[in-house]
Amino acid sequence: MKQILTSIALIFIIVTCIDDAFAQSETSKSLPVELEPYAAHAFPLEGWGNAVVDPQVPTLHGAPHLLGQWFGARRWLNRHGLYLNFALNEEYMGNVRGGRTRSDVLAGQVASELDIDWQRLAHVSGLWTHMLVINGHGRNFGYNLGDSVTNPEQIYGGRGNVVAHLVALYAEKTFLHKRIVVSAGDIPTGSFFAYDYVACSFMNVSVCSNFAPGKYVPGGRDWPSGNLGGVLRVFPAKKVYIMGGIFMVSPHAYNGGISGWALAQNGMSKVTSQVELGWMPWFGKHSLRGNYKLGAWYDNSRYPNLYSDIHGNSFQLTGQPRRYEAGMSTAWFMFDQMLVRNGPGVAEGLVAVGGAGYSQGNLVAMRDHEWIGLVESGTPWHRRQDQIGAMFQHMDMSGTLSLQQESSRALGMPYLSNQWGPVWGVQHWENVYEAFYSTHVLRNSTTMQFDFQYLQHPGATTTFHDAAVLGIQLTANL
Repeated sequence: MKQILTSIALIFIIVTCIDDAFAQSETSKSLPVELEPYAAHAFPLEGWGNAVVDPQVPTLHGAPHLLGQWFGARRWLNRHGLYLNFALNEEYMGNVRGGRTRSDVLAGQVASELDIDWQRLAHVSGLWTHMLVINGHGRNFGYNLGDSVTNPEQIYGGRGNVVAHLVALYAEKTFLHKRIVVSAGDIPTGSFFAYDYVACSFMNVSVCSNFAPGKYVPGGRDWPSGNLGGVLRVFPAKKVYIMGGIFMVSPHAYNGGISGWALAQNGMSKVTSQVELGWMPWFGKHSLRGNYKLGAWYDNSRYPNLYSDIHGNSFQLTGQPRRYEAGMSTAWFMFDQMLVRNGPGVAEGLVAVGGAGYSQGNLVAMRDHEWIGLVESGTPWHRRQDQIGAMFQHMDMSGTLSLQQESSRALGMPYLSNQWGPVWGVQHWENVYEAFYSTHVLRNSTTMQFDFQYLQHPGATTTFHDAAVLGIQLTANL
């Protein structure tokens, strides 16, 4: 514990001193506090969203950058429709009590993104292409902790042991004045469906950027894993969208292989069909922005029942072949709603965030997941970009899974791994309590986040004591 606290304090002191030096050398840009009227069109998306149409999918473009304009190169590229960006993310985390072992882990990644506006580059109206490549390092802290159900870290080294892991490579075309948008290529499904950027303020990965259980099964794999397919978005009204998608389902452990570049994998004969309805209202004279989403997907592949053999008995007991069932489904309701506005930013204020997700318990180890939280921006304490937040999550494991694990225990057999990884006992439920403070430094291009999490029933079992976890995250747009 002393090592973790000392490291966090040292990092904070060093970066704060550097930030003070920048603050003395540059004149900060002041923004008006009183903005009348608070009209929806007065609040730019400030870098959130695809540069053309989509306020739901963040990109690196538009955020402040540590290295500024790259000696004018960035400005030249942008004029020609080329948006090239790099970001560094490092996370250090350790448990001060509880869990399988006392451990601390450093993990990180470098992300590179290229967005091309073909209107500027080649006069092709409404066409964009997007490419995101990352590499990563580090170990999975959840494994050391004895918790494969929820991972306290967003970045945990699960990127494949390669220099460049392909996350996304797709094209996007708008029609009818951006009321219809078609996207096609290698797409992380969770970057479009069941996505909430406010929940990504938290370090625990179970709600960022897509929720568990949906993102850990083949038909809904999320960032950094993409699926070949397409998405159709229709905006029948300014604040309403209807979205549908069809994606190929990979039977392999990694979509596109461990590097992500093997797009034409064998065995991709089945598809997942996804649909989502969204409402994006602005309430009252202060334009309190909200996002409400209801969706589901269905994967027509065949998957083994978690417990049953071909006759409905325990396959571990009888030794008979496992029962395979056609079709896996997931559904969700998600929201974020600004309660108090503090400034002009799209999420600048007190924002409530929550949701519930469900997956088919006979095939998926986690049956349901609920979460609720609050995020407050830093305007009240005169640091406009800073955030503070708290969240509660509850996760129920499948009853069918519990039957399988009770059978393993009765037969003296090792517990079987599932979609979440290793298992250390009969799994039932887990709660996660999280609080964080995030501060922006170095021209607002760098974020330092201090995080505390308390995991009740880590790994959804009572095998290990409840765990208290401290962490720090450093993110820099270069």
